[in-house]
Amino acid sequence: LGAVIQVHHYDTEDVLSVFRGNDLGKHAHVIGKLNTSDEIVFSWAKEVIYQQPRTVLQKIWSETSYRMQTLRDNADCALQEFERIEDSNDTGLFADLSYDVDEDIATPYINTGIRPFMAILREQGVNGQIEMAAAFDRAGFQAIDVHMTDIISGKVSLNDFKGVVACGGFSYGDVLGAGGGWAKSILFNQRAKDEFSQFFLREDAFGLGVCNGCQMFSQLKHLISGAEHWPRFYKNQSEQFEARVAMVEVMDSPSIFLQGMQGSKMPIPVAHGEGRAVFEEANEAQAILESGLVSLRYLDNTGEPTEHYPENPNGSPQGITGLTSEDGRFTIMMPHPERAFRTVTNSWHPDDWNEDGAWMRMFRNARAWVG
Repeated sequence: LGAVIQVHHYDTEDVLSVFRGNDLGKHAHVIGKLNTSDEIVFSWAKEVIYQQPRTVLQKIWSETSYRMQTLRDNADCALQEFERIEDSNDTGLFADLSYDVDEDIATPYINTGIRPFMAILREQGVNGQIEMAAAFDRAGFQAIDVHMTDIISGKVSLNDFKGVVACGGFSYGDVLGAGGGWAKSILFNQRAKDEFSQFFLREDAFGLGVCNGCQMFSQLKHLISGAEHWPRFYKNQSEQFEARVAMVEVMDSPSIFLQGMQGSKMPIPVAHGEGRAVFEEANEAQAILESGLVSLRYLDNTGEPTEHYPENPNGSPQGITGLTSEDGRFTIMMPHPERAFRTVTNSWHPDDWNEDGAWMRMFRNARAWVG
């Protein structure tokens, strides 16, 4: 049995001393170091005995999985991901923000001691409500757990809330079209339909739909003024569930959640099986993009909008993955900002980020809008 561990160069002696202290000194050896050539190099007695580019070896390693993927999933997406290995210029994730990640614009409102009620809405199987409640709570709201049965039974009224967020997860066991089922539980129940219709009409109210909640809100668009342009969301082009970190750009839009963040480019978690935006007309995606009502779009690692897989994990046209209503009060998006509002919950982040992740600003924007 053996193991290879990687440590900082300046920690080498400390690590070796631990092995020696446990009678394992003769079994521990320094065998290599990082290089900047993107190659795997083996040497013996100062002679190079094997040398290959990392991309060549990674393609050999990945080819079996790639061929299985072409049979099981979308062959075009499988090829795009496999060929991407050869991109030795890929710089990976990055963050380019148009705002100060440490600025807390909600502080003046939190200091008043007033915490507006925020409905953390969920349905059977939804599992993103805890992170979502934590984000809104930190931003200065009083997060209230609201199940759909509370509204349908009349136990809870949306009149008591400033905001509603439909959370992500796996409603109804993540069956196909689950977001549509959630919407129909509102549309086909008169009490629930009246509650949401009245809430959407209030000018002092706002809402957010994320992932499963994005699908649900998109099918209630005829109840939301200025949301007629929202698409439906269907099965990912890759034909598989996508759980990864993607790069997105915050667009210049009226969304109350994204004010002051326009132009920012940063990572965000995604986790969905049906996130591909489908518009009614062929050129509608471009027209909506030009109208300024797209709030988020996927980027490649050079910072350009993309439909390429897996940088665009679902195949949405123009990279569109978030939209807003015309007045900005209601926003929908497939990615999960609530999973990255703290720096420590980001799988990668710049070294100079402190407690707050880049997406915390989004929730504080909502608190500042309420005033």
